[in-house]
Amino acid sequence: MALKSFNKVDTNTYELEVTVTPEVFVEATKKAFLKQRKSIQIPGFRKGKATQGMIEKVYGEGAFYEEALDIVFPEAVQGAVDEAELRIVDQPFDLDVTTISKADGVVMKMKVTTYPEAKLGKYKGLKAEYGETEATDEDVDKELENMQQRNSRLITVEDRAAEIGDTAEINFEGFVDGEAFDGGKGENFPLELGSGQFIPGFEEQVAGHNVDEEFDVNVTFPEEYEPSLAGKDAVFKVKINEIKTKELPELDDEFAKDVDDEVETLDELKEKLKKQISEHKAETAKTEFENALVDQVIDEMDVEVPECMFNQKTEELVQDYGYRLQMQGIDLKTYLQYLGQTIEDFKEQFAEGAKKQVLTGIALEEIVKSENIEADAEEIESEYNKLSEQYKMEVDQIKAAVPEEQIKKDIAIRKAVDFIVDNAKKA
Repeated sequence: MALKSFNKVDTNTYELEVTVTPEVFVEATKKAFLKQRKSIQIPGFRKGKATQGMIEKVYGEGAFYEEALDIVFPEAVQGAVDEAELRIVDQPFDLDVTTISKADGVVMKMKVTTYPEAKLGKYKGLKAEYGETEATDEDVDKELENMQQRNSRLITVEDRAAEIGDTAEINFEGFVDGEAFDGGKGENFPLELGSGQFIPGFEEQVAGHNVDEEFDVNVTFPEEYEPSLAGKDAVFKVKINEIKTKELPELDDEFAKDVDDEVETLDELKEKLKKQISEHKAETAKTEFENALVDQVIDEMDVEVPECMFNQKTEELVQDYGYRLQMQGIDLKTYLQYLGQTIEDFKEQFAEGAKKQVLTGIALEEIVKSENIEADAEEIESEYNKLSEQYKMEVDQIKAAVPEEQIKKDIAIRKAVDFIVDNAKKA
């Protein structure tokens, strides 16, 4: 098997002419025969007992050519791509088999899509905003308020009407054009008013009513709602069974000890929160600074990316999301039915992120090449050790599972980001 010729025919597209020797192709026909013989029957022979020669005599010499071509194709293409030193990003297309026989072997032409050639613009001396890294008193107060909310309890209200922020336990039934509709009825449903859990306008109309009061709520379903109800006016018959409001705990030393057993006073809790929030803000500021710089590198880069790379990355992101759903006991199909979305709609949500990831990868790889960035032996070993700790596996097991070349590439990409940051300025 050999590369006969290769020529660039378009942006990111090459045409290859590949040959397979007669000896290799004859051997492939034998393998094809062995694979198919049990299902072939010819007159005078029991099923599966006819020889390759007899079958070819009856059905023609090309009886096993198609299967044999499938056998030799992957290795032939990979060998040709390696010989041409091309980096392909999709399956070959426009296959044209010009010669195929035992005597002459195989000659075939095909096109392949290659990894794009990129021309970097400016990637040194960039500027970007660097966010605040120190927590303010307001940040601490906000977090304390959140902690109060998380540790609140609901108490029954008997002396007033429902208010936004209360939880009203309600019975309801919805009607469109005087007819009840599926899914529009509930009993003893706990609805937090102001949470946006129900149709826009519903919760605001419950507010102001008292326990045991029965009343109508008039709403219009949003246009993006379930198709049979989208845009339609509806009337809900509602009764309030009970009203509850949140009772927040006092912000004092006892509260501090209740929510964090490592502190004794509220002041200690505040100091701890301030440190934690500062660390989080510092990490966020660093990440946003890096992202802003990489965005500039992408904007400055001249590249034409094959659409298949964006599509493949989108598929990867969707599959990854599906795997994470499975870990929670939900399959993607059921999840989409719950959302009322098609798989095409769902993929569209990942398209922009996929495009960003592909462009980022291309840009950082170009910087790695331009700056001769490499991972040294110590960095590689350190990365394997980190993975060993992360996945609770022996280092040798990690090394067997993750090729060193992938580790080298990952480290070099991270160092490329560090290079951009080290050569940038805070605006």
